[in-house]
Amino acid sequence: MKISSKSVLVKLDRIDKSIISSLQNNGRMQNIDLAKHIGLSPSSCLRRVKLLEEAGVIQSYTTVVDPQKIGFQLLLFSRIWLVGQDAETIDTFIEAMKELPQVMECYIILGECDAMLKVVVPDLESYRKFQSAHLTKKNGITSVKTDVPSQIIKQSYQLPLDDL
Repeated sequence: MKISSKSVLVKLDRIDKSIISSLQNNGRMQNIDLAKHIGLSPSSCLRRVKLLEEAGVIQSYTTVVDPQKIGFQLLLFSRIWLVGQDAETIDTFIEAMKELPQVMECYIILGECDAMLKVVVPDLESYRKFQSAHLTKKNGITSVKTDVPSQIIKQSYQLPLDDL
């Protein structure tokens, strides 16, 4: 692994990619099993994983939960238009979205709208309350258009490392 001093880009070698790929498939993999899988000694493997964590390549470990199985029946995408493009408005919006657990993902967009949210709620009434309480002028928002997917075809949390 080589870290560029000019940017945050980390150059991954074959072993780094193998470690990341294995952990993307099974984040609970024990170091000894990971080492065996990629062909390193456990100490070398652990050292490389720690380097990937310190470089920020591996940001965190998490559990993927099926939202519908625990009562979050509705996934929505909200296109957001802000009241302005100034730094204060954008910062207000960003800070507000970071605090909302219903907002699973938030992106500032270059295009027709200013931002895109992925929101999860139990039902339509919950979304209506969420929108009227949080997607408002007080958070820098002037307009919201919401899209409801009719079917989820693919969701992935694994990066295509073979493309690097």
